[in-house]
Amino acid sequence: METDVLGEPYERRTIDLGNDDEGPVVATLVRRRSDNPDGRAVLYVHGFVDYFFQTHLAEFFTDRGWDFYALDLRKYGRSLLPHQTPNFCRSIDDYFPELDEATRIIREEDGHDRMLVAAHSTGGLVASLWADARRTRGWVDALFLNSPFFDLNMPWVMRRPLLTALCRATLNRPYGVLPQGLSQVYGESIHADHRGEWNYNLEWKPLAGFPVRFGWLNAIRDAQARLRKGLNVDAPILLACSARSYRSATWAEDARLADAVLNVEHMARWASHLGGHITVVRFDGGLHDLTLSDPEVRGRVFTEVDRWAQVYVSAPPQAPEDRVPGGGSPARGLPPAESVSSSRPATPADPA
Repeated sequence: METDVLGEPYERRTIDLGNDDEGPVVATLVRRRSDNPDGRAVLYVHGFVDYFFQTHLAEFFTDRGWDFYALDLRKYGRSLLPHQTPNFCRSIDDYFPELDEATRIIREEDGHDRMLVAAHSTGGLVASLWADARRTRGWVDALFLNSPFFDLNMPWVMRRPLLTALCRATLNRPYGVLPQGLSQVYGESIHADHRGEWNYNLEWKPLAGFPVRFGWLNAIRDAQARLRKGLNVDAPILLACSARSYRSATWAEDARLADAVLNVEHMARWASHLGGHITVVRFDGGLHDLTLSDPEVRGRVFTEVDRWAQVYVSAPPQAPEDRVPGGGSPARGLPPAESVSSSRPATPADPA
């Protein structure tokens, strides 16, 4: 480990991932240790056009005895190399090797016996599929999904038949760029130089994002289709999102009180496809990254995460004989699945 760009006590470690069609590939694991560790660790996975900079999130966990780790995935943030296409992948499974290695470091080298995976937006989609693929290994004790990217934020006719036709026509052009770029409303709502509270590296997280490429879009649509067919994550899951979405590509004050990136109804709708024990909580006034919402809202978010984690990640590790063959423990002594939501009226679901 070496000192991270955030300065002490943050450390980072480069994970060598070999080569792909663009050349050498790396991921970066950032660590902050707790002053009073209790054996628990949290692994944070960021979203699209993102990287780890949320030190207040790390401090929330380290103050409670967790050692905190964050993974900048390949071609993101600290891991983006000069020869690479920012944030590009051909399959969500491309990220599994760095998640595997980060978990090995956390559990084997650093000796943690309990691990919570906290993942935001596209990271929530990645972490969900990875946790499902690794469920027999008993690696993930719980999963906290912060506004996960479970569907594209556009009308059904565009995100299903039209995009299906477009993606089929561009299979041989993975690096081709979608004509329509991302809105910068969300970026403006959070960056301190504009209308927000937070400072971060605009080269790693530009306000208007990076170009959306056909190969990445195909990877996302494939992963979302796998989710819709149903996963079997064998750990308790907390899915948290805003109570509403902001749909305009131009600024208005309502953007400070809603998810200006994704459709929150999609998150709630597909939550039941993750596994057998899901808690859904929606926060009035929450931004896309709930932990970047205004102080009152993020305080409620952290209170809910703390209460949930105390129930599902604080019990002593199970004895080996109590675990099912092959690793996982689907029951884990948990009560039936629950769903907690805001009191706002339900929105009719659109077609799949």
